[in-house]
Amino acid sequence: QVQLQETGGGLVQAGGSLRLSCVASGTFSNIFGMGWYRQAPGKQRELVAKITNGGDTDYSDSVRGRFTITRDNAENTIFLQMNSLRPEDTAVYFCHAIIHLRTRLSGDAFWGQGTQVTVSS
Repeated sequence: QVQLQETGGGLVQAGGSLRLSCVASGTFSNIFGMGWYRQAPGKQRELVAKITNGGDTDYSDSVRGRFTITRDNAENTIFLQMNSLRPEDTAVYFCHAIIHLRTRLSGDAFWGQGTQVTVSS
């Protein structure tokens, strides 16, 4: 059983900062790419940032320069440092990972349950 557990969401004023964490737990062989997605009410889930197990990163245009994704491979954890937050960043943020289970030939996608981020104006 693999679980992704997010922490760090909350309410913050515009211009403020939050740091999200996501830790993967369970039995698996390897974790490949990990990332953060978000979904605002009435909108589709969208990629925010992603990071490979080698540390290569990619960001959506809307957060580039404000958000930073990092990864601790030893702790199976990723972080999302969110600075200069805007009301339009309000959403549920989901952790995503491609994880190779020992019983599978290739990686499978896993999702966390999400953490709410609310930015007030």
